[in-house]
Amino acid sequence: MDVDTRLAEDWVRAIAAAVEREHERLTELDSAIGDGDHGSNLRRGFAAVLAALDSPDPAPDSPDSPDSPAGPAPDGGPGALLTRTGSTLISKVGGASGPLYGKAFRAIGAALPPPGRPGADAAGLGEALAAGLRAVRDLGRAAPGDKTVVDAWTPALDAYREAVAAGAGLPEATAAAAGGAERGALDTVPLQARKGRASYLGPRSVGHQDPGAASTALLFRALAEATAARAAARGGS
Repeated sequence: MDVDTRLAEDWVRAIAAAVEREHERLTELDSAIGDGDHGSNLRRGFAAVLAALDSPDPAPDSPDSPDSPAGPAPDGGPGALLTRTGSTLISKVGGASGPLYGKAFRAIGAALPPPGRPGADAAGLGEALAAGLRAVRDLGRAAPGDKTVVDAWTPALDAYREAVAAGAGLPEATAAAAGGAERGALDTVPLQARKGRASYLGPRSVGHQDPGAASTALLFRALAEATAARAAARGGS
């Protein structure tokens, strides 16, 4: 089982559904240590992504533009779909989450094989997810332990790579990544924030889950669910 356009779209739609379901919780987490808009911002951004995916007309802007919105790319492959998803998030989402997740999806999309080549296998998707993490770290200048998205994405990627190294296919590896992200998000509770709005609170940020780590856990759980559903539909991994 490889990463194709259908799986990429299923992943994005699963994220949008998770954000719609959990946006109030994300905003509640952000209200404790941030600006209180994380859930609403992501909800608006992924609603825009879905609208673009469902549009019968191609996006008017060039897909090569870093700020061009997502649009249907039937021949562009999964990389183009995820790249355009990232561009939509950058253009539609305020706060820190739009640029961070937007750059991450653009990096993941750019790391996937171009049209005309075989789709990414489990190892290839791992490299793309690693590119997404690098984009987040480069933009946010955050490291593990800073109480950010990085604290969920890093253990997710570690768990994914360990599963692939042990011979797991995409469904098993993405499930491992989702578990790693969820554990990482919970592990931000005792941390003191060193980046972003939460860092202004100093010791008062301790005892609260980072909202960005929580939404990252949703992202990886959505990937696992989309991959499992696709594998089940195809009757294998």
